[in-house]
Amino acid sequence: MTYWKNNLYTLWLSQIISLTSFGLGLPFMAFYIQKLGITDPVQIKFYTGILAAAPAFTMGIMAPIWGIIGDKLGNKVMLLRAMISASILLTAMGLVSNVNQLIILRFFQGMLTGTVTASGALIASNTPEDKLSYALGFISSSTFIGYAAGPAIGGLIAELMGYRVSFYMGGILMFLGFLMVLLFVKEDKKQIQKRKLAPLTLKGSLTIFNPTVISMFLILLFIRIARTIFNPYLPLFLEEISGTSSGVPKLTGIINSLSGVTTAIAGLTISKLGDKRNGISIILKLSVIGIVVSAGLFMAPGTISFTILNSLMFLFIGGIEPIVMSINSKSVPIEKRGVLFGFQALMGSIGWALAPMIGSAISIHLNIHMILAVIPVSLILTAFMALRSKKILISSHLNMVESDV
Repeated sequence: MTYWKNNLYTLWLSQIISLTSFGLGLPFMAFYIQKLGITDPVQIKFYTGILAAAPAFTMGIMAPIWGIIGDKLGNKVMLLRAMISASILLTAMGLVSNVNQLIILRFFQGMLTGTVTASGALIASNTPEDKLSYALGFISSSTFIGYAAGPAIGGLIAELMGYRVSFYMGGILMFLGFLMVLLFVKEDKKQIQKRKLAPLTLKGSLTIFNPTVISMFLILLFIRIARTIFNPYLPLFLEEISGTSSGVPKLTGIINSLSGVTTAIAGLTISKLGDKRNGISIILKLSVIGIVVSAGLFMAPGTISFTILNSLMFLFIGGIEPIVMSINSKSVPIEKRGVLFGFQALMGSIGWALAPMIGSAISIHLNIHMILAVIPVSLILTAFMALRSKKILISSHLNMVESDV
């Protein structure tokens, strides 16, 4: 498997391009729909929640299916499918004339894309076991570097040329990433041939589930809610506390960029510990620190303190997902890792879908600021599941020792 590093570095760069493409326009949906004729404050909050949740529903349905197909045909094909679909859909989002068309495209986005899941599955299936946490942390950093670059650039494009141009540029950039994967990424042909000979059944795919995997799935669900629940409402929150919409797209881009940078740093540094130490203990410690910082975020008095605490929070919780994925990957055979990442995407999508629904209800019935209270609650649940997983492993180890005696 001598080509695993070449794949890792190529995919790292292509995913920076991919997530930058998404970040050029998607973080500004709350403002884009106002340009499409939605002006009532309650409707803006409602449609912002719908647009944030829409791709999560269809991605949750399709991700395990794409994972099963990826285990059969190869994960590179799945990544190419996701990237070319994203290129077409991003371009189409810039062409819509009303919010309903935008919602439909967001549903198709969830159904047909999923570049993060596909690239993760490809890395997990083509990387040595003792380098998995490093590789998954490294590739996850590309996601957040892209998330950091996209909103910063997209905010400038939106202010200078309009939101539609941000989507057009995203479509073009995504196509360049597609070409990079097509030309330079290689997949183990022997593994693909072996997979083609294996029967393709849902029952066989469900054998990946064990107590460790299930616990990690629940941690992934809670951490995804914590990470994403406030993102769709950040522009409205900043507009509310500043009393004007002037400069808010640029400030939104800066805050999203900083959180992306700190999450990328976590992926490049903290996640490495998963190859050397007990991953579950690291998850527990990171989630506890995240609880303290996010509680401070809820009480932040202004935009500067909010920005600092938000960046710190993402630094500490940003290393959790790569460690979760590494623990899961080591728990299942290589030929099942495509479907593993598919179900991981399903859990992430459930969190991605629940977050804006919860956020929408809180923003309408209470206020936008109260959404921040959900973050420490989600991290408390993350810490609880990590603690429970640790006890399960200790109990399992004791049972094995007793059986040997």
